[in-house]
Amino acid sequence: MKRILFPTDFSETANNAFVYALEMAKHLGAEFIVLHVYDSPNLTYEGYPSSIASIYETIELKNFENFKDQIPYLRKIAEEHHFESVKMSHVLRHGNLVKIIKEIAEAENIDLIVMGTHGASGLKEVFLGSNTGFVITQVPTTLLCVPIEAKYDKIKHICFTTLFKGEDKKALLEVLTIAKKFHAKVKCLTVKTSNSKLTYEHIEKWQSDFKKEPVEFFVIPNDNVKKTITDFLEHQDIDVLAMLTHKRNLIEELFTQSLTQKLSFHSKTPILVLHEK
Repeated sequence: MKRILFPTDFSETANNAFVYALEMAKHLGAEFIVLHVYDSPNLTYEGYPSSIASIYETIELKNFENFKDQIPYLRKIAEEHHFESVKMSHVLRHGNLVKIIKEIAEAENIDLIVMGTHGASGLKEVFLGSNTGFVITQVPTTLLCVPIEAKYDKIKHICFTTLFKGEDKKALLEVLTIAKKFHAKVKCLTVKTSNSKLTYEHIEKWQSDFKKEPVEFFVIPNDNVKKTITDFLEHQDIDVLAMLTHKRNLIEELFTQSLTQKLSFHSKTPILVLHEK
């Protein structure tokens, strides 16, 4: 991974995620782009074109001044955590957040997006929170969702949820690449529901394929998927939860985009969202 995109509204939620973005950049040897997106009100008063233009110019200037004032604060956070050497650039854009994130991710060959999450309630969280769910489903770039409750320590254990399918193997290889940069161990978790057709021969084949990698496999029989995952995160001291979104019918698949979105709003553990390649 060489390029990280960090969208921010300069809130406490975003600043908390900024520390994770810096850590990722340091360990992955990546540079990253700090992005701030703002939107203007839809003013349509007929007969007052000059007044409307003046209002928009004022809004543009206010957003630029706010953006300019916040950059030194971000650099101060970087200095306090000893990340002065991380290469960082700043972008201010006007428009739709998700659309712009998607455009920049494609144009700049972004490998990882880091965003703060705080649910969808409250005006302060409208920018980062509900929009994170839309980025998960609309932008096909690996995304690290960082809840405000998550405080960075060290990444020692990464949990990767899997159904042992072909696309899961590619995602696991990506997770292992990140884990090795942090000298972390990956714990693969499968929640085996009562209607699962998964065989232990298939599991053993995966164990054999990854026997030389820093990975351990856990298969837990349970029909309550979300509770099993959250219990596992707590009891196994998981620092990051990695999940693969599936582009199939949301009801048919166990680990669907809706489940990933739900967890990203409520979990205290950062979630690394991967997409099918």
